[in-house]
Amino acid sequence: MRFLHTMIRVGDLEKSIKFYTEVLGFKLNRQKDYPEGEFTLVFLGTEDQPEILELTHNWGTDRYDLGNAYGHMAFGVDDIHAACEKIQAAGGKVIRPPGPMKHGTTVIAFIEDPDSYKIELIERHQ
Repeated sequence: MRFLHTMIRVGDLEKSIKFYTEVLGFKLNRQKDYPEGEFTLVFLGTEDQPEILELTHNWGTDRYDLGNAYGHMAFGVDDIHAACEKIQAAGGKVIRPPGPMKHGTTVIAFIEDPDSYKIELIERHQ
């Protein structure tokens, strides 16, 4: 068994694509409309992992109640301070600045996407 991707539902597809490509630097690898089902699927990723995130946009739905069961996505970065500065400069929202995790030493930060999904950045030195 291998992990394929994470899917999240988004209210404004173009705004979400812009965030994940321009702010986080993902590549849009595939996009397909399903007119009979009234939804669009978009797959984003990196060169190493071309389809790690699926955005699902249900036509006519502009926002979702995220509930309290979903936690967050996590991505490793080499330099968390530089990553947060770059994200903020591109219009992204850092909601927890870089620092050690509670009760630990791993350096983390949290950002938020246009639909308020939480994204954890974890500093991983190469």
